[in-house]
Amino acid sequence: MEFDSKDKKILKRLKENSRLSIRKIAKATQLRPSTVHQRIQKLVENNVIEKFTLKLNNEAVDENFIVFLFITTTQDLPKSFFNNIHVKEAFGITGEYDLILKLKFEDISQFNDYILELRKNKSIAKTMTHVATAHIKEVLN
Repeated sequence: MEFDSKDKKILKRLKENSRLSIRKIAKATQLRPSTVHQRIQKLVENNVIEKFTLKLNNEAVDENFIVFLFITTTQDLPKSFFNNIHVKEAFGITGEYDLILKLKFEDISQFNDYILELRKNKSIAKTMTHVATAHIKEVLN
């Protein structure tokens, strides 16, 4: 789907705050509310907008211990492996490792419990862990 400058204006507003009302988006973009509504529906239907979400404060929800875990596997991991509450993002990667996971924990003890369980998985050949020490930038599309 190609989108024009009107769609881009709407998307810009939604990126800033996905909770904005259609009326406020219409006012900010100088479009009619019905036009904004129709265009948002079209963007959703065409999968340009996959979902409306929120950004949580890591400290407020006790997930301020962030880890990037590189994994080399001996075979494909089941989908259930990625359903763990600590796995926030997972990517297949090139190079020495097969996967990188972004994990969030309350503290190092909780992370240690996760690693002890992970070691039992026979599909994992090796891992490398990097702990985030500072959150410098994040862009939410």
